[in-house]
Amino acid sequence: MRMKVVSVTAATIVATCAAGCLESPEAPHEVVVYSSVDEIFARPIAQQFKNETGIQVRLVPDTEETKSTGLLNRLMAEKARPQADVFWSGDPVRAAILKSRDISEPYRSPQADGLPVRYSDPQGHWAGFSARARVLIYNTSLVPETERPTSVMDLLDSRFRGSACLANPLFGTTSMHAAALFQVLGEVNAREFFTRFIENGGTIVSSNGEVRRRVAAGDFAIGITDTDDFNVALRERKPVGIVYPDHDGIGTLVIPNAAVLIAGAPNPEGGKRFIDFLLSPETEEALAHSAAAQMPVRSGIPIPAYVRSLTEITPMQVDYDKLADELERLSNGFLREWVTRHSR
Repeated sequence: MRMKVVSVTAATIVATCAAGCLESPEAPHEVVVYSSVDEIFARPIAQQFKNETGIQVRLVPDTEETKSTGLLNRLMAEKARPQADVFWSGDPVRAAILKSRDISEPYRSPQADGLPVRYSDPQGHWAGFSARARVLIYNTSLVPETERPTSVMDLLDSRFRGSACLANPLFGTTSMHAAALFQVLGEVNAREFFTRFIENGGTIVSSNGEVRRRVAAGDFAIGITDTDDFNVALRERKPVGIVYPDHDGIGTLVIPNAAVLIAGAPNPEGGKRFIDFLLSPETEEALAHSAAAQMPVRSGIPIPAYVRSLTEITPMQVDYDKLADELERLSNGFLREWVTRHSR
């Protein structure tokens, strides 16, 4: 990860925190951060925070297969006696669920200036920054340019019969994407999407990383995954192409990171300081230049050529708070039944 950008502005970040978030007595020299962001991307940011502030970060990552869900369940189990100070979520839906369970605490960071309000909680329970997008990837050796997909609905097209895949929709960003489809398409059309996916010979795999690996290997022609997974395949020089789907339709689902302060945290002042660091323009720039290839949500951040600007895509119009309720309903109903019936 390219962390030079962050270190250049260390004095600015430290000065901001010293003035704003450490007015109370000095915080203990460790902050506990649960993170559903891939550890390879989160660890350098945590290390840089330690370098800048002297505060040790105990980073607790999730697994690939239970991404976000495992840590969410842990935070709910620890509600009466919190162990984490911050939840760095790879998506805002899990943050919204914590809000609904009274597990998060409002915090409005001074570093949130310039972040679009549409990507943060109006009550301040979570703040959104650096985003990924849900994209189609395809194997360029199997799919001619004239037949490349343009919509998620192409997973149902006969030209991709038996050659499309998606990750288990009970976990990670695929679960959020599933809930978003129900929100924008409606119950009937969304159920039809999942039913026709199976009827067209589609396959459920374990994770987004598995979608990337299997499409890159030619086991499948197309799949749905996240932009960071595509960037990994690109760096590995795999024969894959990318499509930001439904530019002229329902749009592409944008998935910002979410920084959450845990209610009753052991070290709330240290947690606030870590959130300030996450929300800084320098961290957004660092994540854009890293292998995560994340899109800054604030304007004016320099990005490399391989990162798409949010201004270049059509974002899917979703309500992240309502997605949380939708996801919980689906995870205990239709999606669980669908996965149970069709997983191999």
